[in-house]
Amino acid sequence: RFMLLKRAKIMKKKRQTDVKEQMHPSDSFHDEEEEETEEAEPSVKAKRIRSEEEKEVVVYHPVKLSRNDLYRPPTAEELNQLKEAESLFHCSLLKMQMEELLKEVVLSEHRKQQIDSFIQTVTKLIQTVPKTPKVEVNDMSWLSGAVKVPFLLLPKTTKGKFCMAPPASVDLIGSYALGTCIKPHIRVDMAVTLPAEVLQPKDFLNQRYPRKRALYLAGLAQHLQSSSEVVTLRFSCLHGNRLRPILLLTPSGKDSSSFTVGVHACLPPGYFKPSRFHPKRNNIRTEWYTGLKTSNPGKSSEPPTPHYNNSILGDLLPRSHLQFLSAVSSKCSAFADGVALLKVWLHQRQLDQGAGCFNGFLASMLLAYLLISHRISSTMTAYQLLRNSLNFIASTDLTVSGISLAKNPDPTAPSLADFHDAFQVVFVDPSGHLNMCADVTACTYKQLQHEASVSMHFWDDPSVDGFHCLLMTPKPMIRTSDHVFQLCDLVKLQSSCKKQNLLCELMDHSGDYIHTALPFILSLLQRGLGQRIHLLAHSLTPSPVWSVESEAPKYKTQPPLSFGLLLNPEISAAVLERGPPADSSKVPEFRQLWGPRSELRRFQDGAITEAVLWEGKSMYQKRLVPKQIITHLLQLYLNIRGKKVPSTGEEESLVVVQSYDDLSRKLWKLEGLPLSITAVQGAHPALRYTQVFPPEPLVLDHSFFDRDKISRSLVPKDVKPCPQYITPITVICHMEGSGKWPHDRLAIRHIRAAFHISLAELLKKDHNYTCRPCPTHLDVWKNGLAFRIQVAYHREPQVLRERVTAEGLLVVRDNEEAQALEMATIHKPLLTSMLHGLQQQHPCFGAVCRLAKRWLAAQLFSDEITEDAADLLVASLFLQPAPFTAPGSPQVGFLRFLHLLSSFDWRNNPLVVNLNNQLTAADYTEIKNDFMASRDSLPVMFLATPKDKKLSLWTRRAPSIQMLQRVMMVAAESLKVLECQLMDGSQMQDVVMRPPLEAYDVLIHLNPNQVPLLGQAVDPPAVTFNRGVVPNGAPQSGGPLPVIDYNPVTLYLMELREAFGDLALFFCDPYGGTVISVLWKPKTFVSAPFKVMGEEVKTIPNFGAILEDFRVLGKGLVKSVEAKTEKWAF
Repeated sequence: RFMLLKRAKIMKKKRQTDVKEQMHPSDSFHDEEEEETEEAEPSVKAKRIRSEEEKEVVVYHPVKLSRNDLYRPPTAEELNQLKEAESLFHCSLLKMQMEELLKEVVLSEHRKQQIDSFIQTVTKLIQTVPKTPKVEVNDMSWLSGAVKVPFLLLPKTTKGKFCMAPPASVDLIGSYALGTCIKPHIRVDMAVTLPAEVLQPKDFLNQRYPRKRALYLAGLAQHLQSSSEVVTLRFSCLHGNRLRPILLLTPSGKDSSSFTVGVHACLPPGYFKPSRFHPKRNNIRTEWYTGLKTSNPGKSSEPPTPHYNNSILGDLLPRSHLQFLSAVSSKCSAFADGVALLKVWLHQRQLDQGAGCFNGFLASMLLAYLLISHRISSTMTAYQLLRNSLNFIASTDLTVSGISLAKNPDPTAPSLADFHDAFQVVFVDPSGHLNMCADVTACTYKQLQHEASVSMHFWDDPSVDGFHCLLMTPKPMIRTSDHVFQLCDLVKLQSSCKKQNLLCELMDHSGDYIHTALPFILSLLQRGLGQRIHLLAHSLTPSPVWSVESEAPKYKTQPPLSFGLLLNPEISAAVLERGPPADSSKVPEFRQLWGPRSELRRFQDGAITEAVLWEGKSMYQKRLVPKQIITHLLQLYLNIRGKKVPSTGEEESLVVVQSYDDLSRKLWKLEGLPLSITAVQGAHPALRYTQVFPPEPLVLDHSFFDRDKISRSLVPKDVKPCPQYITPITVICHMEGSGKWPHDRLAIRHIRAAFHISLAELLKKDHNYTCRPCPTHLDVWKNGLAFRIQVAYHREPQVLRERVTAEGLLVVRDNEEAQALEMATIHKPLLTSMLHGLQQQHPCFGAVCRLAKRWLAAQLFSDEITEDAADLLVASLFLQPAPFTAPGSPQVGFLRFLHLLSSFDWRNNPLVVNLNNQLTAADYTEIKNDFMASRDSLPVMFLATPKDKKLSLWTRRAPSIQMLQRVMMVAAESLKVLECQLMDGSQMQDVVMRPPLEAYDVLIHLNPNQVPLLGQAVDPPAVTFNRGVVPNGAPQSGGPLPVIDYNPVTLYLMELREAFGDLALFFCDPYGGTVISVLWKPKTFVSAPFKVMGEEVKTIPNFGAILEDFRVLGKGLVKSVEAKTEKWAF
């Protein structure tokens, strides 16, 4: 339509131009006018006016296009223009959203004034630091007991003199000085230059300078304690580096929590030669560090200390870095905004804080590198800077090919090869001497690359809210990684360093045994897990913060070290690790890696190779193979164990699907039916692997039941507990169309009942299945499972919609009965088929659905969000996982389900579930436009699928607005609690499965022996009941048929809702719940008018009688009724 209007407008404009040219006066007219002008000048003015009037009254008629011109298909050029316009619109929208975000995160002028005022005050205070006499570095008697030195003194002593004196200078450095500081965590950095009298030429050796740095900061803290302008003084470390402590100051008054000032003690520029800190040089002597005399004390025998050297060198260059960045940013007007967006992107992925992070300084330097290397233009917008930066990160591996900002480094500067020999990630600063990524591990940079690649993948996808996924969605490790495990007892890493002979590395990290052992652990796990994982990530240890009055915290006090695995679902669960052939030279390496688990095996193809076999008989065990590998390697090499959260299995669903497939084949082969079968479709969650507790094949104990005299079926005895609940597995059997099908609804039902009888006779005759035909369905008892077959006729819903009026007119009108039949026979089988296919693509899809629906049921929401709706919600996590990748484990899928429920904007957006990838970009636009146009008449939770774009069939009846708000609130709290508990292995995770019953008005307690699904409860009972099932029996076909689909709790709930649904809401956990929770509706307590003998009186419900009715209706099932009358508001 747009193209036709556009073409018509172009043709109309062209035709109007032609008409204008035809209406213009001819040349001869101008010649005549010129002659008249020469003869009669007084009349010139009148003629010109008349000519202008003639032009004004010209009427242009619309051009009539021919049918061929009007409906001519668009040209290739026009199609390209349309595609470009659509792409530009998507990019422009994203750009405008980013501009609005920048307005929110940049600092206001008022805030800048507050910061500037506080900085001036602090600068004046620092410049008045009193002098103290020189003492030994180890002598700290000049410090008052109120301030401790922010340094772990390992070893205890070193050489050197120290004294306090006013600083040589106090300068602003960092993001605030550069103009790239953003909210909400505002940190202003100040560089305090140590005076010359504090330093000595040999201070680069044996931690002398780092200790003096810490002592100077302690002296500043002692001096600032007396000031009323500074409220709190705390110590911290620069990105977790204990060699670089900093002093944190917060202002007094109402601004105390709005920003923090970090005071850095720095070296005077050029005080040490940069060449002294070459990555291959040693500046910590082994004899001093160990306290043991070495047999060969020469310098050449000392191991290099690249990380220590890099830490000291970093204190020589902060001012030159600021000058460099200021010069680069002055050439690019959007530089500050581009850095701000990159910082937000890093922050949402938890990559900008902690030890070894990719911080804002590195983000600024990266943009500067792209500018000076002409990879981006200085005229680009912040949107373009962010896009090009992420594209560069995704495509450039700094672990292999480092980059440098140094244009003309001096001859003493290390080469990139020297840096790569010493560090895992290389990004060299403008001086050519400092590796700014020295503390970044290869795994962290690979994680950064992965995140950038994922972001670029969905950046231009019109079906994804790019802005929200890029910059607004947090991605914690527990919600991003498929598996997470932790090292909790970190002090054991100290002995692990000794076991692996990491003394040189430990000395280089100044005793930080955690970051000494971390690269070895990562390398070990990477080798062991190999192709089973796409990515191995680890948590970035947060920088410790402590009071100036406390000792520096020890390394063992740090939080547990977390590791995240992004699994390769195709091979992550493989139980066999096949190694090199027996005669290969790689055999010793393989045996060394796996230790005693490696053994020589012969395979069916005749090959004899080394191999490692892991336990994995069930799917549950196979999913835990990565855990077995990690536990084995950590125990073998480091004597430590990891903790991990287990998952669930799918074996029961597989048995059900196999039995259904067998029944389906037998139905197809049946002969003797009046009409042939055209389709057999499953319509039960167990057939798509999403049933919370899949049906299990049962062997019945006949002594538990009575025999019905007519049907010879098994009937439960009154004195016995409620028998085992037997789930009917729904199967839809479509019969072919024929002119013999009647057009009357009652006649069609009779025909379907006759088909049920015929199917029962044939199945009994051919396969000896016990069958019970009914008018609406046919129950088949097969191998301990109950299948409920429903014959369907494709025109029956249409017949139900047709009605003949009294005048003889045929009226077609939709109704509840037709919708229910269409849902049961068309929509549910189709959904089951599509979700079964999704399970084949993503093996953990079914397990995520089961966890999600168990949570909904446990929180009493299963009637509000149906099984089908819950399955679609989970399916959206796999089909549109941005900004994540598709879940690879049940745990991470369940966490994302809770996040989706709690954070999705249900009011303003439809949730589109693109099953089988059938929806195009145009379909997304159509769904969104139709949704906004009809929002008030649509369900509050709108789920759109390729076959249901406008109605949201799965959520048409529920949830209500109030219940959806309740679901969102409980999901948000459950997510917060569960993430904390999963990261703390000492806590139990099933607390999120227990609902808060104190919120309800009445609690109806049920007798446990009459609850058939009691064994599926969150808290299983201490006492179990015999429910007529033989344990561990071999199920067989034939025999008497038990009672199918008998659950007294469900029947009781139906009666309660039918009798009292206008007064109260009833909730119950369908999986073994022994409490029915009742919530009075608000209108229940409002008095209603009632006329008696012509007089109007006010009435309210008799709550005592209602509670008594609860007991009477549930006689034998109800144990007690608990009324919380204090909550009732009359």
